[in-house]
Amino acid sequence: MTITLNHFLVLSALLFCLGLYGALAKRNAVAILMGIELMFNAVNVALVAFSRFGGPATVAGQPVLLAGQAFVVFILTVAAAEAALGLAIIFAIYRRRETIDADRLNLLKW
Repeated sequence: MTITLNHFLVLSALLFCLGLYGALAKRNAVAILMGIELMFNAVNVALVAFSRFGGPATVAGQPVLLAGQAFVVFILTVAAAEAALGLAIIFAIYRRRETIDADRLNLLKW
């Protein structure tokens, strides 16, 4: 059995659905951030798969165009910055409110 583009796209769709569920259904702010990171990784899997299987030019079976991998590097950079900034905001909110429950946070009231 050979692994095709469809296998990677199904994996990417499952990861994205799990991340979406985690971002929408969880009440903990850290769990919401983890769901968003999972969605970023699902997009990364899809981009690398499209780059691997969609490239018309190959040399010894390897893709010549590395556009998918380049986009993944940028997405990982943005995801790392988002995680650092998001955790810093969560720590600041926890110090002020002593909770990270997303339903109990109302930022207009101090």
